[in-house]
Amino acid sequence: MNGEFVGEAGDLLIFPSGSIVTLENRPVSATNYRATGIYFDHELIDEVFAGPPRASGSPGVQIVRQAASADYDVVEVTRQALDDDTLPLSVKRHRLLEPLVWLRHHGVHLPRRGEDQPWNKVRQLIETDISQPWRAEDVARHFAMSEASFRRWLAKSGPGFSQILLNTRLEKGLGMLQSTDTPISSIALECGFKTPSHFSEAFRKRFGLKPRSIRTAEF
Repeated sequence: MNGEFVGEAGDLLIFPSGSIVTLENRPVSATNYRATGIYFDHELIDEVFAGPPRASGSPGVQIVRQAASADYDVVEVTRQALDDDTLPLSVKRHRLLEPLVWLRHHGVHLPRRGEDQPWNKVRQLIETDISQPWRAEDVARHFAMSEASFRRWLAKSGPGFSQILLNTRLEKGLGMLQSTDTPISSIALECGFKTPSHFSEAFRKRFGLKPRSIRTAEF
């Protein structure tokens, strides 16, 4: 949704629920590299970001630069609350609200449950049977819309139907390449591509390398 971002060491990258991102890590040679991920429960987010939904919908990925967080370490505050087994659950929960309040104070917005964007709802439907030859008119019918209304509905959140369908299939294929020994030709068909060559070409355009490179990469 938001194009490309570059996060430097010490920055906070905030991914709202349902975000779809491709991450490329570029550690500086001869130095240590570590990224810490934190998941906040929907109930905590709903409490801190209460209020009417934003008219503009989900803000997508957001970044809080290191300079803004120099005096408050969100990661460390969260870690301390989680690791302190002496705290009663109610107190621990209260302390976990603090980092979210700090993020909101610095302009971060996280959508609450029920604020799913149209593209995310379509993606969830496609994922129920990713090999199916999905058509816009069929998906529109699922959401009880005409195809024209469906396309206008999607336009509110950015990507069109064809792009959502392609990205969903490619990201499923990437996951299968990384986590299974399934032949690439079988992955292509399981992800809804007509031929392995079509899958390979689309994969290269999206991720910058061919599917077989995922299997042959040395770390």
